[in-house]
Amino acid sequence: MARYLSAPVPSKEMPSGVPYIIGNEAAERFSYYGMRTILIVFMTQYLMGRDGELSPMTEETAKGWYHLFMASAYAFPVLGAILSDALLGKYRTIMSLSIVYCLGHLALAVDETRVGLAVGLTLIAIGSGGIKPCVSAHVGDQFGELNRPLLGRVFAWFYFSINVGAFFSTLLTPWLLEAAGPSVAFGVPGFLMLLATWVFWLGRWKFVHVPPGGREFLKESFGRVGRGALLRLLPVYLAIAVFWSLYDQTGSAWVLQAQHMDLNFLGTEWKAAQIQAVNPILVLIYIPLFTYVVYPAIHRRWPLTAMRRMGMGMFITVPSFLIIAHAQTLIDAGETPTIAWQILAYCFLTAAEVMIYQTGLEFTYTQSPRTMKSLIMSFYLLTISAGNLLTAGINFFIEGEDGRPRIEDLEYYLLYAGLMLATAIAFVFIARNYRERTFLQGQETGAEPDKVAP
Repeated sequence: MARYLSAPVPSKEMPSGVPYIIGNEAAERFSYYGMRTILIVFMTQYLMGRDGELSPMTEETAKGWYHLFMASAYAFPVLGAILSDALLGKYRTIMSLSIVYCLGHLALAVDETRVGLAVGLTLIAIGSGGIKPCVSAHVGDQFGELNRPLLGRVFAWFYFSINVGAFFSTLLTPWLLEAAGPSVAFGVPGFLMLLATWVFWLGRWKFVHVPPGGREFLKESFGRVGRGALLRLLPVYLAIAVFWSLYDQTGSAWVLQAQHMDLNFLGTEWKAAQIQAVNPILVLIYIPLFTYVVYPAIHRRWPLTAMRRMGMGMFITVPSFLIIAHAQTLIDAGETPTIAWQILAYCFLTAAEVMIYQTGLEFTYTQSPRTMKSLIMSFYLLTISAGNLLTAGINFFIEGEDGRPRIEDLEYYLLYAGLMLATAIAFVFIARNYRERTFLQGQETGAEPDKVAP
């Protein structure tokens, strides 16, 4: 009986399983972002009651539940990492949780009530969150020593596929929601997730299947070195969590604000939820711009460490919410400001995303012991969960008994701008006191003696 590959075949060529992983990622991200793009609009305008009548949520309640879902989706990577590395292996974990993922989309498509919403979002959070730390690690498993130089190119394709899927789904699903209703708008992303699962299954004989580590993985992962790495990273991660509490409001508060703005831009009448498509386009522009122009230019005058890049990103986040606050002052005066204000805010916020998220991925990898890189990566993703929990808590707290918020929208945006500024200042001191210890493949311990990050 044929068996799966358990180690890469010596070759200088691209591994044959890579196209299946890239295709899977593009379709999966289309499904996730397509669903997420219309979620806040669905909850505030289309949600049905059991009696068949419209029963939408208030804006504050919807924002709270939106961010609780986001928090859940980025908490489950810890479960996925443990299932993958200790028990099932990456392939079986991804396949199993992809089926759960598909069932979540099905629930949203067939039931437009709170029950369907709760069941669907729970299953999607488990499925999407659980496979997150497994897919990127599965890419690395396909490479041996001879073709390892090609790994950087594959991760570039990987990230490109994410943003291509996000861009097209962000444009399509708001139009489907208005033209054909929630069942079709949620059903199309569900079909793409089913397609993603099928594409991944097709590659099963092409993939390298690294067996799970069992008890030895758990023993090594939670040993002295692993605990030390987590404790060093904890202050950094807490600061990054505050960034995510602002960033993910592009899918909730910013969408609700856009409904009160002039959506005519570049001769096209956009839908409020479609403005989120600005983000993936800017990401594709910023990554080469920052890598080959901005970072080298700064580094020539000021050594640009990973900690400094993340700190700069936090300061750049602040004006994005000040711009949103300014747009809100125009709305509060009875005016209808142009959506260009939000697009300008996206320019700042996306720059911060590239500086913080991309840098944080690399930083987490180098600061993680070799035996627990996937697990610590899942803890890095927990920063997104923690940030969304913070936002959800604030939204539930400020909602009065009558469903109206206790503070005005302008005060709400200024609150977050102030919180981000305080965090950015605190991060300066965190960076100065962080003691780097780099772990790379082929090294038994940290590459250098502990040193304070500049």
